[in-house]
Amino acid sequence: MPHTRNPVLANVKKYIILFVGSILAAVGLEIFLVPNQIIDGGIVGIAIMSSHLTGIDISFFLVLLNLPFLYVGYNHIGKTFALSTLFSIISLACWLYVFHPVPELTNDLFLAAIFGGIILGIGVGLIIRNGGSLDGTEIMAILLDKRTGFSVGEIIMFFNLFILSAAGLVFGWEKAMYSLVAYFVAFKIIDVTIEGLDESKGVMIVSDNPDEIAEALMARLGRGVTVLHGAGGFTGEPKKVLYSVITRLEIAKLKAIIYEKDEGAFVTIHEVHDVLGGRFKKKAIH
Repeated sequence: MPHTRNPVLANVKKYIILFVGSILAAVGLEIFLVPNQIIDGGIVGIAIMSSHLTGIDISFFLVLLNLPFLYVGYNHIGKTFALSTLFSIISLACWLYVFHPVPELTNDLFLAAIFGGIILGIGVGLIIRNGGSLDGTEIMAILLDKRTGFSVGEIIMFFNLFILSAAGLVFGWEKAMYSLVAYFVAFKIIDVTIEGLDESKGVMIVSDNPDEIAEALMARLGRGVTVLHGAGGFTGEPKKVLYSVITRLEIAKLKAIIYEKDEGAFVTIHEVHDVLGGRFKKKAIH
């Protein structure tokens, strides 16, 4: 009988991770970035600048500025996403308030940008991976993507270039450049947190010796192989196409196995963002 995942426990785990993510994001902001006048992109960056100009706590602006986007997200993206995002934003606002009196760990702007970006990136990555968000501009980007010719990434980049440029006027251009470093570091760490260190790769193999290759991949890599039935576009001859998912670290071994069995095999390797089920978790056999 297949295992049924308990939805209550799954939700509890999800909100615990969202909570932990908000703590890490608050540490990155209040212990490293904000005291050194280095900002993040999006609504968080606007909240930091607004707090600096008015003297009002960041938490107030973080919640206030995100409310319109939350309303839009609730109506157009879904209740689950909106609730997860609301929980994450309120949690982050509370922890920013808690950490505000804590002194910064370093006055070195470069170290603050690097370590602040890393910790913030891990926190935001955990939140995004579990269905939430801290930034209303992401919600707007998703909606604009459907109505314009620009991708979500391009729209977010446009918003953030505008926000980081405004930081130059508020904090000075040197701080704006360090903010760009922190943003880039956080962006890359978010990707790593969401996708994992062992990036998955999907592999398609067209060969005259498909059975031998499939057997070798299962025996020597411990990976499942799916056989797809196709035909040559020019000759019309039936062909077996092999499909498997491996990690980035197994690419060299995969190529060696394939070319050992068929030097003329046609192989394509592409990015895979999520893998569920199958034999992917099985360790390679040495």
